[in-house]
Order: sequence, then C-alpha cells, then structure tokens
Amino acid sequence: MIKRPKITAEERDEIAYLLAAKTSLRAIAKQLGRSVSSISEEVKRNSPNGQYAALLAQELSEQRNTASRRSNPLKSPTIYAYVCEKLRYGWSPEQIAGRLKRDNGNKQVLCHETIYRYIYSKEGKEKNLTEYLVRHHYRRRKWHSRYLYRRGIANRTSIRLRPKEVEGRKTFGHWETDVVEGRAHHKGIQTLLERKTRFFQAKLLERIDSEYGVRAQRDLLIKFPGQARKTITMDNGKENYNHQKLITWLGIQTYFCDPYCSWQKGANENHNGVLRRYIPKKADLTDLSQDELDAIMEEINQRPRKCLGYETPEEVFTRELKLLTIQECSDSH
Repeated sequence: MIKRPKITAEERDEIAYLLAAKTSLRAIAKQLGRSVSSISEEVKRNSPNGQYAALLAQELSEQRNTASRRSNPLKSPTIYAYVCEKLRYGWSPEQIAGRLKRDNGNKQVLCHETIYRYIYSKEGKEKNLTEYLVRHHYRRRKWHSRYLYRRGIANRTSIRLRPKEVEGRKTFGHWETDVVEGRAHHKGIQTLLERKTRFFQAKLLERIDSEYGVRAQRDLLIKFPGQARKTITMDNGKENYNHQKLITWLGIQTYFCDPYCSWQKGANENHNGVLRRYIPKKADLTDLSQDELDAIMEEINQRPRKCLGYETPEEVFTRELKLLTIQECSDSH
C-alpha cells in the first residue's frame, strides 16, 4: 500500500476556498485526489474555533510535526530506566514494548521499533545501548542474519568496558575462562588462565551448565587473595549465566567477550589447545579424575615460555603471590 504524502500548504488554501463556497467534503476530496477521510480529518484537526483557515491550519500542522520530532518516549526518565533495565536482563525491544502495553491497560506506550531506532541512534550508541541487545551488532542487521547469539545474560559488562591496563598483560590478577567439552557434551572441564603469568588451572564439570560452571570458577579462584583475582573475562556460554554469583562470592569483576569473538580471550583458547594434546576432542571424560587433571596442569605450568623470558608460569605466578604478601605486610605496618 502506497502512503500518500501529507497535505500541503497549497492544498490547505484550496480546502479553505472550497469550504467557503459550501462545497461538500466528498467533492473536495475528489477534486484534490484525496480520500474523504483524509479531508475530514484535516478539517477536524485544524478548525479549533469551528472555522477552517489555511494559514492557521498550516501553523497547527507544523507545530504538531515539530513536537513529534522532539518527543521521544525514551527521553522520559522512567521509560528510559525501564527499557535499560530490561535490556540488561536480556529482554528484546519487542518484549519490552509488549510488556509496557500489557502493564498499561493494553495502551501502546511505545513501539519496539522506537526502541531500536533509539538504540542505534547517535545518542544510543554513545550510551553503548547496543551492548544489551540479544543480537550484539553495532549496526542493525536484517533478521535473517546468520550470526545468532544465545539468550541474553543479565547484567553482562562488555569487554570493551574492561580497564585498559588488562590489555597490556602488565598487571597481575586478571583471568580468562572457558569450558572444554567432553564427548556428547556430557561432561566438561572449566579452565582459567591468569593473563600476565599464563598460569593455567582446570576443574572437572559433572555437567556443563550455569551452576556447575560458576562453582568451578569459584573453587579455582577462592584460594588466592583478592588482589590476585581482580577481573575475569568470559564468553557468552550457558555456563556463565550465573556470573553475578561470582561477583558476590569473590568480589571479582566479570567481563564478556563479543559474541563469536573467542580471539578476545585468545590466551585461554591457546591453552585449551595445549590441553587437547592430553585430552583430544570428543574424548570421554568419564574416567578422568581431578588428580589426573591436576597432574596435566602441573606439567603445563612447569613448561618455560618465551613470552615470560623462558621462566615457567608457575615460577612467575608464585613470585607475584609473594609480592602481594610483602605489599600487604608493608601496608599493615
């Protein structure tokens, strides 16, 4: 259906002239090539005193258009706060708009397209609202895009907001985590890597899900002091849905890679490849014990690295822990 352009100033002059000549609305519509409903609506909206005047009608129309351009439902602090909160919890704009309509007596509060337009506007991008979309794209893509993203993770913080000091691997206490899956996804191995020292850890998972994943991460990190576990960078897998528990338990800050960007935690991915030399893909993890896995970790951590000046990860990690102990003692005195 082709949408006709809005009534022009010249047409309003014609309408005013024909109305003054007692011409019917149907005849006016036929002469202007418009529908009767369009002419009726025009006269009704722009006759505040019961009289239709072309100049006044044009002025009223321009005022409405200006107000429409300026008004944005998301400019309301209440609506804006509601939309941002629900986006953080993984709601889509359509779900947000639908729920607002339901909660307001089936009255349309705003359209989901309005939310999308605001998110992808210059102001929305400056506020990084695209981070909260289920499909994490900086530019809006067509619905049939081949890039899919798992359901939203509540209160996830993008890797792009991670402190810059983490990038240089000069600061101790920043970790990366991932899961190595067993045959048929029945069991897995939660792995963690400290970025500066390349110290590698792993724990068997009875099941690959959010509860087992977050508890494994906690068990691997809790034995270290707070300054040795400042941040942890994750992917968007289901084992990380409960990341907020990790924040509560350990006070560690969680960051999430962009969808399908495993290279953003490449050191951990690389070490998972090293682990695969011992435990090949599709291997059955049923008979693997935690003691055997610990022995593999020990062997990997005792291997010298060029990036560490041919020291081992274990040596560098141990030295960093000692430095933290010394610093804590000096601070207490």
